[in-house]
Amino acid sequence: MVDAEARRTELAEAVWRIVVRDGLEQASVRNVAREAGLSMGSLRHYFATQSELLGFALRLVGDRIEARLRAVDLTGDQRRVVLAMIDEMLPLDRRRRGECEVWLAFTARAVVEPNLASLRAEIDARLVEAFQMMIRRLADSGALRPDLDQTVEAERLYALVDGVILHAVLRPSRMPGAAGRAVVAAHLARIAPSDPGVA
Repeated sequence: MVDAEARRTELAEAVWRIVVRDGLEQASVRNVAREAGLSMGSLRHYFATQSELLGFALRLVGDRIEARLRAVDLTGDQRRVVLAMIDEMLPLDRRRRGECEVWLAFTARAVVEPNLASLRAEIDARLVEAFQMMIRRLADSGALRPDLDQTVEAERLYALVDGVILHAVLRPSRMPGAAGRAVVAAHLARIAPSDPGVA
């Protein structure tokens, strides 16, 4: 007996492989079915339309990142905790790089496809909450510089991480994963210095 949710996940992962290898425009129902080793009829048993399939594939990226964020050890130095959370978003290994490439491809497509635009906005809202939570953790622990506005800092951190991901995917030789992580760590050291007297 095939587990329906497991099969849907396999199909989403087939979408990811196609997107990374060939581009989002190649993620047709036919190509995804072939990639997953299924007939088109079998695929349509799990997803009625290409839009539904692509939407599930995009949502799964967000779900997986969110699950890894929830698994981060929240004890100890909150600067370390926040950096560990951000590590789960950065393209530091093949799996996370693939997720970043898929996310960027879908983001570009969402500009012209309303169904994806609404889903992208939903995931974006979840990410905004995640960055707000990170800044709140720094503030509540006393690590965040008291002169900084938490709302602004959450947006600034989100924008920085987005930019690091974009550069790491588009220019990996200039911004390899470790370099991107160093950029984020340097920013965190300025907004939440080990010595609160350091500006």
